[in-house]
Amino acid sequence: MATFLHVILIIAIVLVCLFVLSFIVYFFNLDMKLTAAIEPLMQKHYDKIERDTHL
Repeated sequence: MATFLHVILIIAIVLVCLFVLSFIVYFFNLDMKLTAAIEPLMQKHYDKIERDTHL
């Protein structure tokens, strides 16, 4: 029984940590800040791709 409670406690701690981490990302808008930082690199890559513009 003690092992089962220990496993449940570990799962609960992991879930709480994931919730806090996701809340921090949401609160400080870190996902869009990361996207804005990566965008110039992605633009440079996608601008080099040859496209078929024939319609």
